[in-house]
Amino acid sequence: MTKDAARELRTRILDEAAKLFDTKGIKFTMDDLARSLGMSKKTIYTVFKDKRSIMIETIDRFFDDALADEQEIVNNEYFTIPDKLMAIISLVPDRYTNNDLRQLHVLKEKYPAVYKHWKKCRDKYWEAIESLLVQGIEEGSLRYVSIPIFKTMFRSTIEQFFQRDVLVKNGISYKEALADVAYILVNGITAK
Repeated sequence: MTKDAARELRTRILDEAAKLFDTKGIKFTMDDLARSLGMSKKTIYTVFKDKRSIMIETIDRFFDDALADEQEIVNNEYFTIPDKLMAIISLVPDRYTNNDLRQLHVLKEKYPAVYKHWKKCRDKYWEAIESLLVQGIEEGSLRYVSIPIFKTMFRSTIEQFFQRDVLVKNGISYKEALADVAYILVNGITAK
């Protein structure tokens, strides 16, 4: 198999796994994935060691896309610092806007290693937010706020999405929840 064919197969598997995640949540099986792709599990296992590795690579793709989108937001000269913060905090990459990310609360219990990887990626994503907070405080568009407290509030809120099915029970999408969190956090620190 050529490198291009292998890369295309990998992408196809990851895209299909993301679709299955929407319909079956994290409970989708490798049999489900093989059936959906119209290929054998053996073929999938030539690309991925197991379901966990598919999930981890999907998370990596999510955050790679998010970091690219984040960079566009940071470089947008028409956005104010509060606008940039709201856009970044509420960001869900286009590739994942149709995914039911509310199901992520199952990760912590069923796949702790995958959940730990999600947290590690999320921490790297925090760097631009912190930089914007510092910049906004220095320029006066944000009032002074303890960045460790702001960070803890943000992380704790997201953590609650993972510990309970509050979004599912209330019919709130992950993207809507992030937008609400962004609005509350940023408008609470915007200089009046």
